[in-house]
Amino acid sequence: MSTRSGETVQIMHIPSANVELLIRRPPDEVFRAVVDPAITTKFWFTKSSGKVTPGARLRWDWEMFDVSTNVTVKEVEENRRLVFEWDDESPTTVEWRFVPWRHDATFVQVSETGFSGNGDEIVGKVVDSTCGFTMVLCALKALLEHDVVLTVVLDHVRPAGLEL
Repeated sequence: MSTRSGETVQIMHIPSANVELLIRRPPDEVFRAVVDPAITTKFWFTKSSGKVTPGARLRWDWEMFDVSTNVTVKEVEENRRLVFEWDDESPTTVEWRFVPWRHDATFVQVSETGFSGNGDEIVGKVVDSTCGFTMVLCALKALLEHDVVLTVVLDHVRPAGLEL
């Protein structure tokens, strides 16, 4: 099918968001940064109701945007894998994989599946999620490898009053 503006394009399979990045730190350190809100709040959300543990029901807040989501932890494999469901209105499943690589490095893979809506809505959600997890992984890498707190999650939104 043509992809000219205004024409219909059919999606045959619901896409997923997939992001991966090598972080030059051991898997236990990278895993801990994702499950321990004392660390996670330095690069992703600003507040959590608790640590990521098997069966946990959590609330994550992005206070700068006045946004929150409920998180249900489905699976935790220490230092290897984490699966949770989030977003009560349109729930999706997020899986983090922490794959050891060579000398104290971790290849991190994040996928989000289960998007719903019409084709345009699904594509928009997949693009947003892919961009979001790319920023999160870059911020995590900067924190763990260089002890630098990037504000990419905060700064990805156009500041109020800025006109383009």
